[in-house]
Formats: sequence, C-alpha cells, structure tokens
Amino acid sequence: MSGFEISPASPSDPEAAALIRRHLSQMASQSPEESCHALDGSGLEGPEVQFFLLRQAGRAIAMGALKALSGGARELKSMHTAAEARGSGAGRAMLEFLLSLAREEGAAGIYLETGSTDDFLASRNLYRSLGFAECGPFEGYGEDPWSVFMHLDLRGAV
Repeated sequence: MSGFEISPASPSDPEAAALIRRHLSQMASQSPEESCHALDGSGLEGPEVQFFLLRQAGRAIAMGALKALSGGARELKSMHTAAEARGSGAGRAMLEFLLSLAREEGAAGIYLETGSTDDFLASRNLYRSLGFAECGPFEGYGEDPWSVFMHLDLRGAV
C-alpha cells in the first residue's frame, strides 16, 4: 500500500484536528453552509463513529470515518486527503480499508453524501470505481442540489 499505515485515532489528536480543520475549510469553500454535512471534531468523537488516520512516512495525510446507521449500515464520513498528497493513492487506500472493516463487521451496506459540483468529481469517480451507485437521501438527509448520495450494498459482496 505505498508505505501507508492506517490506524484508529482520536479526532482531538493534533494531526487529526489539523486535517479536520482543512477538510471543513475546503467544504465551506465549495458548498453553501446549509449543504455542508461534514462532521467537526466533536461530531467525530461520538460513540457511533470509528475514526482513522492514514500516515505515510509517519505523517498524517488522509482521514476517514465510519458512522453506524440503523439497520446495520454505515455512513462514510470525513474522507479527506491533504491536497499535497492527492493522486498518491491515499484516498483509495483509506476507502478500501473502511470497506474491508465494514465487511468484517457485517455491515449491510455503506452510504455516503458528497458534493454534486465538479470539485467533487474525482471523489465520485473513486466511489463509483469501487461499486458505489447513486441513491436517494438517507438517514435524515433531504434532497439537495449540492449533494449526491451513494450506496454500496455489502450483503453478499466479496
């Protein structure tokens, strides 16, 4: 995995907090406030959230989280790769790790919300490449022209 190390982390750890701030700032610059669904550090600390950092050469360059949903599903949250590490495979490595973890835990499926603008095209393409398909809003989300909702059914998936 190109020297990547993925491990559980606390969102309050300094490296995690720095990535979360970068992520929130980027999301705020790309979507209206009412359409930003990124969790801050306190939201990522919840007992229903598993938060991870991806490090390369000891430096945190990406993060991702899984949030438990009803019915045994999970929501992919806070996927972010530092701008200087984009294209390195870190985002794909984190996504594959989270999908593997969800499968190991017997999750029924994975949902996510991402942006609908061209700024988010690379993310949507990554999700599609691993089998995600567009779906309707889920678990409290509403229709939003700034959002794309996606789902990957893990029941029976290998």
